[in-house]
Amino acid sequence: MSDYLAINRNFWNHRAEQHFDSEFYDNPSFLAGRNSLNAIELDILGTDLSNQQALHLMCHFGQDTLSLARMGAIVTGIDLSDVAIEKANLLKEQTGLPATFIRSNVLAIDEHLQQSYDLIFSSYGTIGWLPELSRWGQLIAKFLKPGARFVFAEFHPVVWMFDDEFTHFQYPYFNRAAYIEDSQGSYAAPEDEKVHASAYWNHSLADVIQALINAGLTITHFSEHDYSPYDCFAKTVKTENGFQIKDFEGKLPMVFAIEAVKG
Repeated sequence: MSDYLAINRNFWNHRAEQHFDSEFYDNPSFLAGRNSLNAIELDILGTDLSNQQALHLMCHFGQDTLSLARMGAIVTGIDLSDVAIEKANLLKEQTGLPATFIRSNVLAIDEHLQQSYDLIFSSYGTIGWLPELSRWGQLIAKFLKPGARFVFAEFHPVVWMFDDEFTHFQYPYFNRAAYIEDSQGSYAAPEDEKVHASAYWNHSLADVIQALINAGLTITHFSEHDYSPYDCFAKTVKTENGFQIKDFEGKLPMVFAIEAVKG
């Protein structure tokens, strides 16, 4: 599907504009010093990234990127959306944190980057916007230094099988087709009435893990979690760790996390 990039770039340009001042992202507390990263990824990342060259893929408007900078990393963030990169640079100015932001399709980062990295990071709601993952894995491996690691946290593909209200399975677990849909609102701006098209795909755990293995990386951590750190789905119930789906409490995998290392 040749036009999915244009569709999704337009979609995320609009979302970035809506999200930047939303309560969901809570920029005032971020500017006051809040680290936007969650326990799931922090348990893998550790808390001290001093002087590590870090690349953040699909960074939206950069809260997590700048959180990595607060942890000591020398960080670059990549995103498809022009507006997201504009907002990321604004947030960078407001925090005074050092970071570089580049607008790029994540599958074309080799057109913009030359150096290699100690850490590549990506999290939550990213790979569903990619039609396939083989090049994704190859580029991650290409830009990691020997011995360096990729840390990845993502919503579990089982979650994406459900309809929006979690009443039935609507989509296959496996990546069989692009889903082109019009939608209003978002997890961070539910009141938004503008309609925008998007194109997305579901990727099984095997798709993700095999893409990294095929690229020559070694999986050193894999975990699954029965909660989301974000209240971004319908029918959520607050729990000690985060949010679960009502009537599926403790039964539904909602997030997985991976660390993969380049030999």
